[in-house]
Amino acid sequence: MIHLLLVDDHALFRSGMKSVLAEAGDIEVVGEVSDGEAAVAFVRESPPEVVLMDINMPGIGGIEATRRILHVAPEVHVIAVTALSDSPFPNQLLDAGAQGYISKGCPADELFEAVRSVTQGRHYICSDVAQKLALESVVGQAKDTPLNQLSPREMQVMLMIVQGQGNQQISDTLFLSPKTISTYRHRLFEKLGVANDVELTHFAIRHHLVEPGS
Repeated sequence: MIHLLLVDDHALFRSGMKSVLAEAGDIEVVGEVSDGEAAVAFVRESPPEVVLMDINMPGIGGIEATRRILHVAPEVHVIAVTALSDSPFPNQLLDAGAQGYISKGCPADELFEAVRSVTQGRHYICSDVAQKLALESVVGQAKDTPLNQLSPREMQVMLMIVQGQGNQQISDTLFLSPKTISTYRHRLFEKLGVANDVELTHFAIRHHLVEPGS
């Protein structure tokens, strides 16, 4: 039996995913949490074999949570499950150590295959994301995307800013000084060509990093 942890800030999605996974027969959901910090704490106490990890959540988010989980328990297999199939998230999750990347709209069979594949030591990327990554590698499309100028830490800070978190809250969460967060903020504005947090939020919405009104 494959023991699995669900990480997503939407209770309804977790409930639906848990029901789908129950149909696999060889996968058992041993826990579900709503943010990255709770996921790290869960893994530290009782490491599952697989973590299904949402990316865009309150707090540290999926990328940083993946990095911390694999630091605590490198034997755990992380699969990103998200609606954000566009670059740079797949590459950043894989760089953080995730072994899989699937979309929230994937069929049940693909979900089961992803879980089984990573437990056997293989990477798994769903077909639509794999096609986009292949296209980018051929035509250099990723180089023309402003988001690909950002480091993983800059991406993390940006997502926290557009969630409405202030410098002090971000610094407390990421264990960085407020001055360092201010530096990241100004760097983001410069790289993305925005002047303030409102413009940064509009940029994030245009690039499908957040949903309007979220």
